Amino acid sequence: MTEVVMLKVEKIKEEYPGTKSFFFNHTLNSQPGQFVMIWLPGLGEKPMSIAADDGKQFYITISGVGPFSKAIQGVKEGDTIGIRGPLGTHFNLKGNTIALVGGGYGAGPMAFLAELAVWEGMKPQNIHYVIGARTKDLLLFEQRMKTIGVNIHITTDDGTQGKQGRVTDALKEIIEEVDTIYCVGPEMMEKAVYDLAQEHQKECEISLERYTKCGIGICGSCCVDPTGWRMCIEGPVLNQDQLKKVSEFGKYHRDATGKKNNF
Repeated sequence: MTEVVMLKVEKIKEEYPGTKSFFFNHTLNSQPGQFVMIWLPGLGEKPMSIAADDGKQFYITISGVGPFSKAIQGVKEGDTIGIRGPLGTHFNLKGNTIALVGGGYGAGPMAFLAELAVWEGMKPQNIHYVIGARTKDLLLFEQRMKTIGVNIHITTDDGTQGKQGRVTDALKEIIEEVDTIYCVGPEMMEKAVYDLAQEHQKECEISLERYTKCGIGICGSCCVDPTGWRMCIEGPVLNQDQLKKVSEFGKYHRDATGKKNNF
């Protein structure tokens, strides 16, 4: 869907201060890893990951970190906002045992993928949900994952919950059990997960996000070096063979002007 559809916000749930989930009763037909463009009058559009979609209702989880996302925090139940999507590539379930690694906002697509795996018949004990945050108050969707019975592995920077350390510390403990690794989060975390997957010769798929303006492959703002792949069309989800061809992965990204910014 490339046209903007105005949808009513049916429900808003505060996940923790500054982060809210916005629910819409609409058949989006999205897959984990895809995104939508959110339109606010006078502020334009921004891409947002889809945190859940059961075919009748979907929601997005947004942290107020910039002017646009902070403006969304002011939206109330019953208000309408513009939605365009779903857009981009999605994760593909492979193997008998999987690890879903999320950092920060990456928890949404990973929880969505865990639910899809269970819906499609994968045993919950064969699904490892590995989530990291700075502190326990910033963890997302732990109870949601407990409800479907998957294995939950938590890491926090300060040790307030789960293992103190990084998601790769938890992933190392289970990596020999899994066939495929999926990951969404800050890019340097993604690169560490990718390197670990390569070291252990595991298949992996990672969401590589870039500055996105149009979302339909026209503007070229989200192209990556040296392939020229557009992360709104050929991405954002890439497999390990594709990631090997993206020289900027884990090194730099481009801002709205096209200037390189090193990680």
